[in-house]
Amino acid sequence: MELSSGFHGRSEPHIFSTSGGKAMGKLIEATHEFAGFEINMKPVLDIVEDIFRRATPGALKQVDDATDERALPYSNLDELMDVLSVTINRISCEITYRLSVGEDAHSTTLAVAQIVKGYSWDAKVVLALAAFAMTYGELLLVIQLYATNPLAKGVALLKQLPEVLARADLLKPKFDMLANLINAMVVVAKCIVEFKELPSKYISPQDPELSSAIADIPSAVYWTIRSTVVCSLQIMNLINMGHEFLPSTADSWELSSLTHNINGIYDDLVEKLNQCRKRINERKDIEAFQTLVRLFEATHIDNIKILKALIYAKDDQPPLWDGTSKRRVSIELLRRKSVLLLISDLEIPDKELLILQQIYNDSRGQTGVESQYEVIWIPIVDRSTPFDDMKRKQFESVQAMMPWHSVVHPSMIQPAVIRYIKEVWGFSKKPLLVVLDPQGKVVNHNAMHMLFIWGSSAYPFTKLREEALWKGETWRIELLADSIDPNINNWAKGKVICLYGGDDLDWIRKFTTTAKAVARAASIEFEMLYMGKSNPREKVRRNMTAIELENISHTLPDISLVWFFWARLESMWHSRAQHGMTVKNDLIMQEILTMLGFDGSEQGWAVISRGTDEITRAKADTALKSLEEYTAWATELAEKGFVPALNDYIKSLQTEHHCNRLILPGISAAAIGSINERVVCVDCGKPMEVLLMFRCCTD
Repeated sequence: MELSSGFHGRSEPHIFSTSGGKAMGKLIEATHEFAGFEINMKPVLDIVEDIFRRATPGALKQVDDATDERALPYSNLDELMDVLSVTINRISCEITYRLSVGEDAHSTTLAVAQIVKGYSWDAKVVLALAAFAMTYGELLLVIQLYATNPLAKGVALLKQLPEVLARADLLKPKFDMLANLINAMVVVAKCIVEFKELPSKYISPQDPELSSAIADIPSAVYWTIRSTVVCSLQIMNLINMGHEFLPSTADSWELSSLTHNINGIYDDLVEKLNQCRKRINERKDIEAFQTLVRLFEATHIDNIKILKALIYAKDDQPPLWDGTSKRRVSIELLRRKSVLLLISDLEIPDKELLILQQIYNDSRGQTGVESQYEVIWIPIVDRSTPFDDMKRKQFESVQAMMPWHSVVHPSMIQPAVIRYIKEVWGFSKKPLLVVLDPQGKVVNHNAMHMLFIWGSSAYPFTKLREEALWKGETWRIELLADSIDPNINNWAKGKVICLYGGDDLDWIRKFTTTAKAVARAASIEFEMLYMGKSNPREKVRRNMTAIELENISHTLPDISLVWFFWARLESMWHSRAQHGMTVKNDLIMQEILTMLGFDGSEQGWAVISRGTDEITRAKADTALKSLEEYTAWATELAEKGFVPALNDYIKSLQTEHHCNRLILPGISAAAIGSINERVVCVDCGKPMEVLLMFRCCTD
């Protein structure tokens, strides 16, 4: 028996076109007479989806899922179903009647639209799906139970289902096609319901993202209702024809065409839904950012409100990871403590972490106020790319190196917080150390420079403390390097100290050999320490190895300390510059820039000091020549002393001709103009020419 002998209702091909689809939307829109009362349809849609999930083509195999523990909580729905059950039954009866008398799918769809004309658009589509879910669910329930349940078996016999099930292999493609269409209808319905649930506080029908979707929803509702009608027709033909039912080509074409059409509608709606969500998130982020601004402007009795605003705690779980105890801890542990926020991306250099770790661990061993602070790592992760397994491992690797606190996961730092950190605190790439006092007030937007220069003795890391520390400083060897090597303090009590650097090993050999010879001739105790270059790579590492093997001089115990020596100098420059110091009015600034200029050149250099107030320095050629010509100034030693005599001779060797280069890391191209007038040559006092350099340095 052909399908034509059963119920009719097949679609005309032209109505699947874009113009035909829009016309159908206009027709159903003409029936819409919203009564004004809103109903939350999501619980009903959850029930419908659960029915379709259980009534799958796999039911033809008589799979009993009665013990399935994933059952939905159907309680508390009685009142809702009291309101909707009459309408659902009426839709089901209307579809059954109209199809049984041969009415086509389009007319039946419009008849259903009349029944639900007073409901909102999301309610229309969910009610139609619920009506079909009853029909489909009843059929599949009987199929699942007829072999084991006498009642189901009797109903199955009356419906001729045993004969149908005997040909299950022929019917599987039919049920697969129905399942595909049902899945498509459900996701469209869920999408429409989600549009209804969008928060009106952050998006309105006047917004282009939402208005465009609203214009498309009537068409989506029409095609979803029509699909329930066509599916109902397939079920009715199956039951009424029994073993004589054979799926036709036209039958399959209609189901596949509807599935394709519904999937296309879903793709369009979900794209617009994502656009709406993006707009909502943008407005939420703006609101959260403004809230954060107000929060930091307000006065608080402690720091908890600020910390909770910065770190989003999910599911009320402790949001912090204690790097020492290796467990999650509460923000409450930091109440009324000074907190340093270490802000960086996931690519914070290992050498920088090692130095911070050493400073932090040293502070934990102290008993004074210097230990009364805590550190939290705030990782800034680009949210435009997925946080994949590689990023997760990178985050965990960095986190494992930290003895202080960190957030459990980077997602706890919300977009508004990231925006605040970038726009207000100025984070770009280089790590920041923002200081919050016990009341949560920002007292320093970046204490990294203070920490590098003075370590934990810079506590409480305020600008006032920074000014006080600088007032007690002069340019001396202890300021330059005492935190780099503990031997410096002992050597400074009477010995002449020479710090030297560069990466030319031949010059190093010549200079150190000559310096030792001069020290013997002058009968002075002499100690030398190699400081390398600011970007220590393999060449500096090889030099350090050679210096140790040849017993040329002392070297630092770890190459990261070479980097730290230069990083401290850069921090000194930043710190002094922030307090308005220039080479024109500040001796310390002059010496800092001279040292940085040494590093920027291709030559070696040397700083020679004795005590707290005798210090001189020179580039490679001048330093070596002054020592080679020791006899020219040796007669001055008795009167002036070794370092002052050497200093005077170095000055006598200097000429007007010079070419100094200065590299100031951490200065953006945009900031160059603002610092140009503050950077002048230490030799002639003229403003230095500004050149923008890009460097990729490999050995």
